[in-house]
Amino acid sequence: MKDKFYNYIQDLQDRITQKLEEVDGEAKFHEDIWKREEGGGGRTRVIENGNVFEKGGVNISAVHGPLAPAMQKYFNVGDVNFFACGLSLVIHPKNPMVPTVHANWRYFEMYDKQGNTVDQWFGGGQDLTPYYLFDEDAQHFHEVSKSACEKHDKSFYPEYKKKCDEYFWNAHRNEARGIGGLFFDHLKVSEEKSMQDWYNFVTEVGDSFLEAYVPIVEKRKTLSFTEENRTWQEIRRGRYVEFNLVHDKGTLFGLKTNGRIESILMSLPPHVQWVYDHQPTEGSEEEKLLKVLEKPKDWIKA
Repeated sequence: MKDKFYNYIQDLQDRITQKLEEVDGEAKFHEDIWKREEGGGGRTRVIENGNVFEKGGVNISAVHGPLAPAMQKYFNVGDVNFFACGLSLVIHPKNPMVPTVHANWRYFEMYDKQGNTVDQWFGGGQDLTPYYLFDEDAQHFHEVSKSACEKHDKSFYPEYKKKCDEYFWNAHRNEARGIGGLFFDHLKVSEEKSMQDWYNFVTEVGDSFLEAYVPIVEKRKTLSFTEENRTWQEIRRGRYVEFNLVHDKGTLFGLKTNGRIESILMSLPPHVQWVYDHQPTEGSEEEKLLKVLEKPKDWIKA
């Protein structure tokens, strides 16, 4: 399974970076091949200072070796080895009317010292972080995500949408990071689902990403914006940074397994502001966004 999934994410990285370069029309992804001393490595692709995308990364990795003591405690296991592979992406557009997007699809295995597999699972998801709220964009992103889920199980979308709302919650700010999407983790063998079933589901979601995001970018990338809009975007990017550094489990895992720091922190935007006690104008588009972020919303009409 691990070879099969790693082959899939290599192909998906190619498809996503090629399409995003087409959308940008100017910048190209810079590729960086790296190796991890303890075992494995990855292929980082970063786009910067483009016509549409200010900064973005679409990274794949496959790492293995002894599980670090801190992660042994986190997973409540003993001295085991692990293998982990995945694709992780974050795209920060230049235009504040275009939302930031994040996605991740991953596979994990653990082995005892005799090489026997003692656990394995899939995880991942995709979520949208707008700076200015267009309801139809949020609905589109969720509808594509729902469609991918329902090809496999009708219960998946409401379950994984709820988990996404719960996970991407900036508890210290008491607000959501964005308008959600899907989040799932520890998808394991059960009486109902095999690992092949989970592979089919996770790759379905991965394949849906470009359909979920690119039409939104194409619709919003040429809209006009002001310096005030840009300032608001940078303030909200600060909240994005806070979540990634304070709450994100993927960042924590990378840092505690001696991951490649440049790849781990490629999710951080290039221009950010922290303005003391910033409050948007009452009745403004900025306040409209904050009102929505106070409580998760059902974006798809019944």
